Amino acid sequence: MPAAVSGREDPAPPLSTEEAASFLFQEARLLDERQFEAWRDLFTEDGYYWVPARPDQPNPLDEVSIFYDDKELMETRIQRLRHPRIHAQIPHTRTAHLVTNVMLEQEVPPEAHVLIYSKIMVVTYRQDQQDVYAGDCHHALRWEESRWRIAWKKVTLINSDAMLKSLFVPF
Repeated sequence: MPAAVSGREDPAPPLSTEEAASFLFQEARLLDERQFEAWRDLFTEDGYYWVPARPDQPNPLDEVSIFYDDKELMETRIQRLRHPRIHAQIPHTRTAHLVTNVMLEQEVPPEAHVLIYSKIMVVTYRQDQQDVYAGDCHHALRWEESRWRIAWKKVTLINSDAMLKSLFVPF
C-alpha cells in the first residue's frame, strides 16, 4: 500500500461531485474506446486496480481476486489485449461502461486526497453473446502532477462470488 499523502508540496484542489463524476465518465469512455494505455496512465505509479472474488474480501493479498493489477500487470494485460493473435479476443470484446450514483465519501484513506463511491454497470458483447456486470466502485484519487490520478480502484461486483466467464477488459 502506498504511503500517506499528508505534507505534500502540491496541495489538492477541492473536487466537486460533478467534477468527480466527469472524471469517472472519462475513465469509462477510455475503456469503451479501447484506449487502454490512456486508462493505465490515469493511475499513479504505485496505483492498482482490484476486483475482489467475493463481496466481503478484506484485501487483495491474502486470497485470489478476479483482478489485482498494479501498473506492471496493467501493462502486461494491455499487451495481451493488443496482441494480434490473442484468439480469446478475436473479435475483441465491445463494452459499455455506465457510471451512476457518484458521491464523495467523507472518510478518505491516507494514501489519497479524495475517495469517490459510484455504482457501475458494464455491458460486454462478443460473438453474439452479451453479458452484464454490476457493482459498487471506489476510486481513491490523489492530486499529482497538477491532475487527479487514481491511487487505487476497487470494483465489487454484486455476483463476484459466482462462476464468471473469463474476463479480459477492465471494469
